Amino acid sequence: MVNLEWFRTFKTIYDTGSLTGAAASLYISQPGVSLHLSSLESYVGYKLFDRTSRKMVPTERGKILYNYILDPIGKLQEAEEFFYKTTQKEKSTISIGMCFETFQFTLESYLPTLPFNVIIKFGDYPEMLSDLHNGILDLIITPQKDDSKGVVYKPFFKERIVLIGGAQTPYTSFKNLVKQKDLSGIQQWLKQQTWYGTTGDMEHLRRFWYLNFGKRPDFRPNYIVPNMSSILRCLGGGTGIAVIPDFLSKKELDSGRVRLLWEGFRKIENTLYFGSRKKTMYAAEIRMIEEIFEKEMV
Repeated sequence: MVNLEWFRTFKTIYDTGSLTGAAASLYISQPGVSLHLSSLESYVGYKLFDRTSRKMVPTERGKILYNYILDPIGKLQEAEEFFYKTTQKEKSTISIGMCFETFQFTLESYLPTLPFNVIIKFGDYPEMLSDLHNGILDLIITPQKDDSKGVVYKPFFKERIVLIGGAQTPYTSFKNLVKQKDLSGIQQWLKQQTWYGTTGDMEHLRRFWYLNFGKRPDFRPNYIVPNMSSILRCLGGGTGIAVIPDFLSKKELDSGRVRLLWEGFRKIENTLYFGSRKKTMYAAEIRMIEEIFEKEMV
């Protein structure tokens, strides 16, 4: 069965002259526009546009179809606008990309209070950036950004990568080594400890080690757990060490379940950004999410 949205997309491509223009006008991704067009062409059985490097040029059959649907589509849009104002507004849905720990620390407890639907997607940052550009995600929380003109990045927080230890971890000798700046002694002490890591790529540990000792770590954590929240639960009140962002361990540090052992001779700071498309129909919803993060990460 034909999907009426295919005709709306076809008309918008015809009016704007490009897939990009249609995507911007309809607030959907360009791949979504291409899918609608190819589905309609398969349904009617012939090409509707000739694709050139600069413009989508309608074929003769495309012109005929456009003239057939112009008035009906216009009537449907008028009806949509009229009845939309007289009926209850449906809940909007926005999609947000971030790492699991950031979600758990900031947004998770607020979900039941939000007046709109939310889809959370976890993944690596390059994948999130791609999904944002393609219209799959509406907002991302990321320490990475690119130079895309269609996306705006707003800095809101600086995280520091630090070495933490369980409350029972003996650290007096380590503090003396740090005070003396004994790099060899510090490395030897660290390698003798019980390390916790995640199933991820351990980027934090590698960066921390390289900046302070000029080389990559030549060991792996003793225990690999699913995420940093697991690390904090394992360390809580016990022994062991890990390298993680400071804001994730704020509650445990305040309660004394873990302690800050070392920030490093060369401190690592990452700026976290809100990333969203410049043209979005969810500006109000996105701003509400941003306010939650700004409140929780002060």
